[in-house]
Amino acid sequence: MSKAFNITDQEQDYSQFSLEANPFPYSPVPAENPELYCGQEQATSAISSTVSTTLSTGKSKHLVITGKYGNGKSHTLKYTRSLVQDQGGAIVGYVAQPGEGFIDIYHEFVYDLGFTELQNIAYEYLATVARDTTDTNPISASAMKSLIDDGDVLLSELVPTAIKRMSDTTRFADFARAIIHLVYEDTNLYAWQWLTAEGIRYEQRKEMEIHTALDDDTMGVRAFTALRSLFLELGYTAVFVFVDEFEGIARLSSKEEQSTLNSIRHLMDQNSHGLCMLFGCAPEVWQDVMSEYHAFSERIGQEVALRPLTNEDMYELLERYLERKRTNSVQHSDIDPFTEEALDLILQRSQGNIRQVLSVCSRLLDAATYEERTEITASFVQESL
Repeated sequence: MSKAFNITDQEQDYSQFSLEANPFPYSPVPAENPELYCGQEQATSAISSTVSTTLSTGKSKHLVITGKYGNGKSHTLKYTRSLVQDQGGAIVGYVAQPGEGFIDIYHEFVYDLGFTELQNIAYEYLATVARDTTDTNPISASAMKSLIDDGDVLLSELVPTAIKRMSDTTRFADFARAIIHLVYEDTNLYAWQWLTAEGIRYEQRKEMEIHTALDDDTMGVRAFTALRSLFLELGYTAVFVFVDEFEGIARLSSKEEQSTLNSIRHLMDQNSHGLCMLFGCAPEVWQDVMSEYHAFSERIGQEVALRPLTNEDMYELLERYLERKRTNSVQHSDIDPFTEEALDLILQRSQGNIRQVLSVCSRLLDAATYEERTEITASFVQESL
């Protein structure tokens, strides 16, 4: 009786195509930090303008990126996020989907920043207080932490002043207490849970002298505004929020959808400086938002649409993917092992959808390797698909 499966951990050999490996993703979902971006000049121009304006002037500016499923909205947002992070001097958070209300957007944003990042912010703020109130001169979060750990500076000397100053800056005393409690071993997890809107018991709040629960959209807007104020106080240029799959709001009830959009509108209204929000949204949902919720859509400075790949875009995309895994053993054309006719057929079948193009190319390359083909032709594409 023959075996039903032939499972092995041996790597596929792509040397016949002068490739070290299959360069195309098997599951074409965007990487956390994408390395490639091709085409979409109209989108890159609008995104660059929006982001650059906020970075250079500090003025808030917002943008919605529309496109059908698979045309690269998530990839575009994540690629832009990487570029902004590389610039430095800004706080960047990614929200995978809007959830059931603004409090979920806030939660995902803070969670993306992470416990360590927010704890470093707390130490960074304590450093500013220490420079003003003690003889020490900590210039970073790590330097402040070392001074505290070594006993050169006592938290009891800094915390009352730090909470008072941060409360004045953020106009949210409970938020200030939660941030400062991130440096205490006994309460830092409680503080983190409160700051991420996960909810904590009354007794845990009482231990940190926090009187309110962070559990609805109104409190989420207040906490987000407090965060932005804190970051700007520490010298950061702006807070960038990338909200993906914004079309998810269409699944909410009319009341929940309106509440979410109103909360985002209030956030924009309360933060005319230092905030940049980029949304990825399906075009049909964005059209509904524009027609039904003028007060919200008017706050978005611009809409830019991602388009299906053209022949030129597709050739460039595949060239850059293939180039990453090329060996230098033989001469080859930029699109080997694909022929031009094969790519034209792939583009036609996929209708220029980026996700489908990458998925099809990955499968075709594996199939051609298995059959020991020397090239991927239009006829082979027809047979395989």
